[in-house]
Formats: sequence, structure tokens, C-alpha cells
Amino acid sequence: MELRSYRLFRYTLPLKQPFTTHAGALTEREGIIVELQDHDGRSGFGEGVAFAAPFYTSETVASSWSLLQESLLPLLFANKLNHPTEVPQLFAGIVGNQMAKAAVEGAVWDLYAKQQGKSLASCIGGTRTKVKAGAVISLSDDLEQTIEMIRSQGFERAKLKVTKYNERKAIELVKEIDPELPLMIDGNGMYKEEDIPLLAELDSLNLQMIEQPFLPGDVILHHRLQQRMETPICLDETVESFSDAWQALEMGACRTINIKIGRVGGLTEAIRIHDLCQQAGLAVWCGGMVETGISKAHNLALASLPGFSIPGDLSGSDRYFDRDLLIKPLRVEQGSMRVPDGPGIGVEVDLDYLLHVSKEVSAGE
Repeated sequence: MELRSYRLFRYTLPLKQPFTTHAGALTEREGIIVELQDHDGRSGFGEGVAFAAPFYTSETVASSWSLLQESLLPLLFANKLNHPTEVPQLFAGIVGNQMAKAAVEGAVWDLYAKQQGKSLASCIGGTRTKVKAGAVISLSDDLEQTIEMIRSQGFERAKLKVTKYNERKAIELVKEIDPELPLMIDGNGMYKEEDIPLLAELDSLNLQMIEQPFLPGDVILHHRLQQRMETPICLDETVESFSDAWQALEMGACRTINIKIGRVGGLTEAIRIHDLCQQAGLAVWCGGMVETGISKAHNLALASLPGFSIPGDLSGSDRYFDRDLLIKPLRVEQGSMRVPDGPGIGVEVDLDYLLHVSKEVSAGE
């Protein structure tokens, strides 16, 4: 793979309405787009999905931006690359910074697939042309309006953000509005060991799953809770690598994993985790990061793999933004999203608008 140059875009997009969890409210999305160009004029795009503040992981937009310019991209251009699966080994000497690494690898995968004249989904062995979509209900959403949107677009499950000690009330409110809606809750790591009995009591509410109740390193607590519950425990922030996933499965700490390309360091590692879970008989799903259509297109390719049988956080481009970074937005239709079948990630980036919303652009070769 001959690379000619790169561009980095540090964008800011206002959200249509705040996205709120127990950690706070997000009113705009700041992020990074990586564009890699080859000598034939083709471009591959990846997205850095770290947030401006380190409330989800320790990585931030600012730290990713610095690392991309000072280490990752110089390293990429200083080495010969034959296939995208070589990128993780190339970056192995840099600890952590999974989202910055994933942004570069995503651009490499997109460019590689375009050079092959194939869709990204077909390059990684995807088997689905459509994937099931799920919606997220944040703490600041109007519950009735959001559930009506979920019904009208045919989403096949809802993920409810909750606050501690108000979980049961929030779940029951949703069930009053729509008793048939498949529902899960997201703990975002806010619970402690003493909360295990509280969470175990939710077993009677027929939840689809409870996502990441404890802090990322609390694998033993996840194991103890899963032993007490029929409701599946799902891991999110705990799993930043294949090794994390393997250890969690060995300990019986979960019955499913939310796989996010950015959180695990790139598509190659995400595929390895998918394969591991498939061998273990665990269904998986694709998580979202309030990202643009560029990242969503990568997610759709990943979710086309056979093990992704649970509806993921795969909302359309218009879910959070009035205007996305794509020329033609991605849409949810009757509860599913079409996997793009054009070359690469199969979407056209609106470069003029990307430049307009970017407060900083960096280029090199």
C-alpha cells in the first residue's frame, strides 16, 4: 500500500439536543477525522472517537490529536505496509491510545478496500447486507417522544441510561409506555460492590441485559453479579483488547460484549474479539460513540460479521446531528440499516462541510 499524504481534521458538530448520562451532558461532538491519500488520488477515512473530556476513557481529543501528529502518522509513513492487519503490530510499541490508533487503522482499511475495488464489509468477511439497529435513550431525552421515534423507525431494542437508585422507576416508566419494547440498561461503571444486591433485584424486570455496571477493572465484581443473575451482563469499557475479552470470558464475567472499534484499538482487534466470542458461543453487538457517519459506516461493516446477532447502537446520521459529514446520510429503515456495498466504507464524505466545521486541519506526507 503506497501512501502519498494525510490530512487531519479536528471538527466540532452541535448536537440536536443534549446527550446525557450520569457523567454529564454532551451538547456538541468534538472529534477527529483522518484522511489518507494514495498516489492514484484515492482517499481513505477513519474517525477518532475520543471525547473532549476523559469521562469514558483516559484518552481525549487533544491527546489523540497530539499523538496522531507526533507519533502514529510519522510511524505509518516511515514503514512499508502491505495490509491493514499489519497496523496493530506497527503501533504495538505505543501503549494505550486505542482511539487514535483505530482512527489511523480505519483510514487504512477504507483505502485498502477502495484499492481492491471492494466494500469494507466484503474485505473482512461480512455476511449481512442489513444489520439490526438499536436506539439509546439518554437521561435528557423526552421519554415519550423518544419511544415514539423508536417505534416509528422500527428499532429492535432500546438502551436506557440510568442513575443509581432510580433504575427500577426508569425501567418501569419505559415499560408503561411500551411493554413490548426489548430493553437494556447501561450502568456506565457507576456501581460498587455494595450495589450487587440492588442490581440483582432487577432480575425480575426481564431486561435484555445490563451493560457495564462496574468500573472497567472490576472483572471480579462483574463475575459475582453474573453468578447471581439470569439477566446477561454485558461488558463495554472493561474490554479494550482481545486479551481483556479472553480473560473476561475465562472468568465468566459476562454473557455478551459490546464491541466498539475505537475502544479496542481498531477493526483488526474488533474482528479478533468477534471471532473469540463466536467460538465461545457468545452473541455480540456493535456499540456507538455519538459519532459521525464516517465511523457509523465502519461500524456497519463490522456488524455485518455473523456473530453480531444482537441489535447494536447503529442509529442513522440524523439521530444526533442536523447535518452529518456525509453527502448522503445513513438511515434506519424498518429497524435495520443497510451495509454500504460501494468501495471502501461505501459513503461519500462532504469535504467542504468537514472543512467548514473543523477548527484545526493538519497535513503531511
